[in-house]
Amino acid sequence: MATTEDEKQKLIPTKIFKCKNPECKAWVRDEFAAGEQACPICKGPMLRSMRHLPPVQNKAKSQPRKPKSDY
Repeated sequence: MATTEDEKQKLIPTKIFKCKNPECKAWVRDEFAAGEQACPICKGPMLRSMRHLPPVQNKAKSQPRKPKSDY
């Protein structure tokens, strides 16, 4: 499947952490990583890198709070 020009324009350089283990394919966006990151799959060390990814909106919508139950 060919990539169109519009799809290419939507990709932006993004900071990521990727697993150092060449056999492991795990990676996580920097903005979703918690400080010094351990690989979520193999628990090995991770290193900083860059990848061209589509932008994400990482602001969670606030949910209305439910009243506390008396139970």
